Amino acid sequence: MSDQVAQPPTPPDVMRANTVAREMFDRIADKWALLVVNALGGGTLRFSELHARVEGVSHKMLTQTLRGLERDGVVERRVHPTSPPRVDYTLTAAGSALLATVAGICDWTRDHIAHIESSRACYDARSAQR
Repeated sequence: MSDQVAQPPTPPDVMRANTVAREMFDRIADKWALLVVNALGGGTLRFSELHARVEGVSHKMLTQTLRGLERDGVVERRVHPTSPPRVDYTLTAAGSALLATVAGICDWTRDHIAHIESSRACYDARSAQR
């Protein structure tokens, strides 16, 4: 028997390359993923309802986004045994926890949009003079 005491696992280092944490940053920083999580914050939606709420997303991109979020445990997909089958999407507990951050990003964007637009106009004007 070993005299060593088991150490608690070290939390993942989000600064290291090739980690699940980095993969999640890619997933949740994607504009479609942010918008899907935000839309599902209001409750369970069908694919067509999500597609209508997330303006501009293609059918293919919405499908890919939902599959990725489902794989990562952020979204749950439920198929109901009806004819034709009905498929619903809802946030998991982890997705609901992420929603607070996503809502904060959406709020920050709304609160600062005028500043962003002004900054872009100034930057573009300076760049045009170079």
